Amino acid sequence: METELVTRLLIEFYEKFSSWEHGVVKESGLTLPQMHTLEILGSNGDLRMTELAGKMGITTGSLTVLVDRLERGGFVVRKPHEKDRRSIRVRLTPEGERLFVEHHTLHDQLTQEILCVLTPEEAAQFVSMLQKITTCF
Repeated sequence: METELVTRLLIEFYEKFSSWEHGVVKESGLTLPQMHTLEILGSNGDLRMTELAGKMGITTGSLTVLVDRLERGGFVVRKPHEKDRRSIRVRLTPEGERLFVEHHTLHDQLTQEILCVLTPEEAAQFVSMLQKITTCF
């Protein structure tokens, strides 16, 4: 298989997906990293700052700035960890949960649009390939 073709298609897919994501997030008034923070918390529940930073692939220092802004906006709250006083947990507020659900619904709709052009067999292969590819990162 020609790697140049795969590279071109990956870049094209990334650009289209990224453009879609930026457009959807822009309507919320948040930045893409802020929305990703809400997505991770919405999908995983309360997380320690270190856990959240790990899932986002950023430093805790960078996450602190993000969480500060989200907290000021009323989207998340920090609370002390129940067993480890040195640790802080972050959770969504009702407004953060509302934005997460709204954004997650848009992701579900996009996923349905992508899957509808695939046969059931192709969809199963697509999921398998995405799982395998994701381990590369």
